[in-house]
Amino acid sequence: MTLDPIKVWTIITCLAAGTYFIRWSFLGLLGDRELPEWAHRHLRYTAVAILPGLIAPFVLFPTITGGQTDPTRLAAALAALCLGVWYKSAMAAILGGFGVLYTLQYLIAG
Repeated sequence: MTLDPIKVWTIITCLAAGTYFIRWSFLGLLGDRELPEWAHRHLRYTAVAILPGLIAPFVLFPTITGGQTDPTRLAAALAALCLGVWYKSAMAAILGGFGVLYTLQYLIAG
């Protein structure tokens, strides 16, 4: 499948402009003002919501298994969740999930 270069660059330009204006609307319009407490409260959860949103499709529908759920990935996700809740540390969750995933894959493969 080949795409017209004009169409590709038009899409890239529109996405770049959209991203710029979304960021500018927050930083340019509100950059020198104090945000209300309710906005601060909601923004605290933004980073916490991004990581699961990125990871969930790779845990539930991994392409390496043809979209079938993999028990090793589920166990690693559960371990990461437990470590993150227990230690209240994103780094502990990431490293723990990484360790469990690769340990289980090593044990199953060999």
